Amino acid sequence: MVKRIAMEAERGLFDLIFMGDNLNADPGAHPSYTARLEPLTLLAAISGATRHIGLGATMSHHSDPYTVARAFASLDHISGGRAAWNAVTTANPAAAANFGTIHPDHSKRYEIAEEFLTVVRGLWDCWADDAIVANRETGVYIDASKVRSLDHDGTHFKVKGPISIGRSPQGQPIILQAGGSGPGQELAAKSADVVFSVTQDLDEARAFYASVKARLPKYGRSAESMVVLPGVMPIVGRTEREAHDKLAQLQGFISETNGLSILSDRFGVDMSQFDLDGPIPDIGPSDNYHAFARVMLDKARRENMRLRDLYNLVAAARGHWVLCGKAEYVADTLQTWFTTGAADGFNIMPSHFPAGLTDFVDMVVPLLQERGLYRSEYEGTTLRDRMALPRPSRREKS
Repeated sequence: MVKRIAMEAERGLFDLIFMGDNLNADPGAHPSYTARLEPLTLLAAISGATRHIGLGATMSHHSDPYTVARAFASLDHISGGRAAWNAVTTANPAAAANFGTIHPDHSKRYEIAEEFLTVVRGLWDCWADDAIVANRETGVYIDASKVRSLDHDGTHFKVKGPISIGRSPQGQPIILQAGGSGPGQELAAKSADVVFSVTQDLDEARAFYASVKARLPKYGRSAESMVVLPGVMPIVGRTEREAHDKLAQLQGFISETNGLSILSDRFGVDMSQFDLDGPIPDIGPSDNYHAFARVMLDKARRENMRLRDLYNLVAAARGHWVLCGKAEYVADTLQTWFTTGAADGFNIMPSHFPAGLTDFVDMVVPLLQERGLYRSEYEGTTLRDRMALPRPSRREKS
């Protein structure tokens, strides 16, 4: 089934597929959070069944920089330049116990993440593009003068290097990032190629887009060096009624227990103590899913929601934007966001597989192609090529 989904996304000419992760198993939580395959292993298998689509996965700071650098460089070589790493700070505090550590607070997580990213990127730069000679006549396989150590000795990590694999086909695998807070945007502006944003409102999306792009010049980067992708769950029908019937059916599958568990996890508060038909409780921003909690609470208070309304919204798409309607309406809305400074594209999150994905590919993609907003074929050889992102040059050792 997973290979079938990947092939369907490639039929739809998507840039990449992305696999999130969760590092703790709570049988009371939503099944998708509790029982799942390790993403990199899964993507390595998918790479053999696809030719063009990018392969993105989460790996958190609970791993170590050397392992992350080596794993994603390997996936980049295996896939011919299609790897992308989602660099996360691991918001869920329960994961720390599985690694014998204590969950750091929000600011400390971003401090660790910044050094982690610096080390990973440094390891990717330990090899020059032409370090592997493989000269049959001379018998020289590696030009040792073009391989260097890293010698990083920082606050949180000490890594000698070099990494034990040659430079990636993309120079470096693409870096994905999803932080929406001030520190998250700053980290993205410094290091990320692609930013996933959580938003429910067009003006809010424009404000986030402008904010994160405005931070780029500080790091010597142009606006074109980063792609911002708001998350959206499209529910597409041939008629308005068909689309809303699909959404109602999907929401009917969600139990109160699972829905409240998701709310509690995202807001860092036991939400089962509150009346579902009462007002939104007076809770502050979460130290875990910081941007998510802020966006959802702002929307709930702005629209005078009951807790049940917020529960339904979060349970439907894990708090992301649900776009429900006819294909023309979905295409029109995405076009508006794209052309008015809210997005460079979208992180499409089908409501279910494979039908939710097939609906979008068959009904929405052709409309976007007719409008000149969507590719008609893949171009280039790597994921960077297809996303029009620059290939990073090898940086000098600091």
